Amino acid sequence: MSTFLGNEYPAFADSLTRAPVHGLRVNTLKLSVDKFQQISPFPLGKVIPWCDVAFLLEGEEKPGKHPYHLAGLYYLQDPSAMSAATLLDPQPGERVLDLAAAPGGKTTQLAALMNSQGLLVANEIKTRRINHLVVNVERWGAANVVVTNETPERLADYFGAAFDRVIVDAPCSGEGMFRKDMGARLDWSEEMVAGCAIRQRNILRVAAHLVRPGGHLLYSTCTYAPEEDEGVIANFLEEHPDFEVDALPLLSGFLPGKPEWLEGESRSEKKEDGLRGAVRLFPHRVNGEGHFACRLRRKEGKPDDRAYPWELVKITASLWQTWQAFQKECLVLDFPPERLRLQGDRLYFIPGNVPEMRGLRVTVPGVCLGNFKKERFEPAHPLALHLRPGQAQNVLDLSAESPELAAYLRGESLPSQGAPGWTLVSVDGWPLGWGKRVQGVLKNHYPKGWQVYS
Repeated sequence: MSTFLGNEYPAFADSLTRAPVHGLRVNTLKLSVDKFQQISPFPLGKVIPWCDVAFLLEGEEKPGKHPYHLAGLYYLQDPSAMSAATLLDPQPGERVLDLAAAPGGKTTQLAALMNSQGLLVANEIKTRRINHLVVNVERWGAANVVVTNETPERLADYFGAAFDRVIVDAPCSGEGMFRKDMGARLDWSEEMVAGCAIRQRNILRVAAHLVRPGGHLLYSTCTYAPEEDEGVIANFLEEHPDFEVDALPLLSGFLPGKPEWLEGESRSEKKEDGLRGAVRLFPHRVNGEGHFACRLRRKEGKPDDRAYPWELVKITASLWQTWQAFQKECLVLDFPPERLRLQGDRLYFIPGNVPEMRGLRVTVPGVCLGNFKKERFEPAHPLALHLRPGQAQNVLDLSAESPELAAYLRGESLPSQGAPGWTLVSVDGWPLGWGKRVQGVLKNHYPKGWQVYS
């Protein structure tokens, strides 16, 4: 890095001795930035230049444990990591794929940028990481996300060139995380860098098949190693002449790609001109960790006319009546019937025009509304987090600082007078979870895996 950065190296080295910075991104699907600033329970720092709905965090508070976080009003994320979704620039109504989505930071940001419209497939190949992704997606409350647990190859075989935008936040050697992650330091080796570069090339080869003609593919890492950054892109462009670098803007503190850091056959004048359209983030130049991003555009060509098995959801008349009775009794909104899907005894609100995805491992096909149990319907936790203030009939609103809310989050029942039946529990007006009022007692239905005891 001393050789690469030259005169900037002392500032870079000094930045690694400082505490890492943290960012908070507001969930604009639920509230405006101005509204959050009015209710924020902890001090907010400067707006992050490349993400105008996010702030640097100040102070020693623990925002990850606050009830507003459990209600999905914000997401905590390294500020530099917020750059990738911004640079991909997804639009409402598009089809977007997050190929390596866990833990969900980029997925939630993409969903907000898409205004919960279109289709966003969040894929994670590692089964052990799926639960964390699902929890973050459910907390966010978006209506356009499908979570899959597949290899990139199976997705490419099924979808073909179906996506307007694909993001590959590739597994890497993690050099950009050394300041905040001791594990990344201990795991690093030159052999790891070489192995990561091979894996990244393979992932990009498959990802290319998922991008429609005229669509975009964004490749990002959190490492400085040119073998994993400009080197991977140079190799990709050699193998895929139907792609070209779509130069990214040099936002506040960003540096252009550094093709001069490559060695040997990876360098050429033509390649270098294109690779400078990538961007690099360094902790001595931005409030965040180290990142690299390059946006590629697939040239116009013949579209993939592959036919997908589309199928409208068919619910039996008796189950439809049960669901309608629940809606009428408990909710103040209607879900379009053509976007309801029954999977076993679970009812889902799916994105518009989502393919049936037969044969794929679909972990979450949409927002889980609840379960049919004999002749009744029991609402699910994701439905509560999908609702907005004013969309439920019976509500028990609790203050964020109240002992009653703390007891609810521990899974305890609460004394509660009012109409019997399903009741939405909210924190300062924001939906949080379900309870069922029976004879003056609210029976707790907050999921055990979400309960908070501190």
